[in-house]
Amino acid sequence: MMKNLMGKPIFVFTFLLVILILNSSRLTTSQELEADEGEFDYDEGSSRGPENWGDLREDWATCKTGTLQSPIDLVRNMVTVVPELGKLKKRYIPANATLKNRGHDISVQWVIGTAGSIKISGIEYALEQCHWHSPSEHAINGRRFDLELHMVHRNLKLKKIAVIGVLYYSKFIWGRPDSFLSELKKDIQKIADTNEKEVNVGVVDPRHINIPGSKYYRYSGSLTTPPCTEGVIWTINDQLSTVTKAQVNLLRRAVDNKSNARPLQQLNDRDILFYSPKHIQILPTTSSSVDII
Repeated sequence: MMKNLMGKPIFVFTFLLVILILNSSRLTTSQELEADEGEFDYDEGSSRGPENWGDLREDWATCKTGTLQSPIDLVRNMVTVVPELGKLKKRYIPANATLKNRGHDISVQWVIGTAGSIKISGIEYALEQCHWHSPSEHAINGRRFDLELHMVHRNLKLKKIAVIGVLYYSKFIWGRPDSFLSELKKDIQKIADTNEKEVNVGVVDPRHINIPGSKYYRYSGSLTTPPCTEGVIWTINDQLSTVTKAQVNLLRRAVDNKSNARPLQQLNDRDILFYSPKHIQILPTTSSSVDII
């Protein structure tokens, strides 16, 4: 059942954060952020599919043996409400960027340290890149959505990664588009429909990424692509953003209109923390609902 730390001794909150940080200390080098194109895929039953990632290379064994893997199902009545987590501290600035077709996704990449940062528990993580998965990798109460954006941040000194996840749904074919994807539409079309793998897109402002609301989930997990390294601090926004079917399809063209979402992983007794500016009752959503309360 849902746990709540309102009114509890502060050492309980501190203990949970210490556990999360200790579980987030295993990351090693920036080279672990992405595998080479073509080395793995998302096809069920494929010899290079998710169930076989851990067998493809020795240094990918964590994909099979890890116990703190991502993505997970964020079950609302299993979270611990921690108002002391505080609002997400973001400080982004415009910077030159490169748009890349990595074969398994489309990514926007900045020179690390030039596009701003976030701060978690007093530790600063510089924005390095963002990319998209369709359908969403994380689920809420068993439901996956149309799209998920990952904003990947790194602390070079501590060799640690923190990722912000934003979930999107397309309620109608004529629904409101995502403004950030609209800005990048022509360049995404260029690298999704041709053999060109990357293009310099000039200045891209990460502040244009819509991260709605202030409530979020936090837990300790892993990269969702090989080598599936554990020790990633995940922050998943609770409120959904909107995207059009056309925008989702544009991103899917780069991966041959296939899914690029890893299957859900076991929670394995991990704590899922939940931040809300006020103590509120979290109600479970039904499979037909799209609103995140």
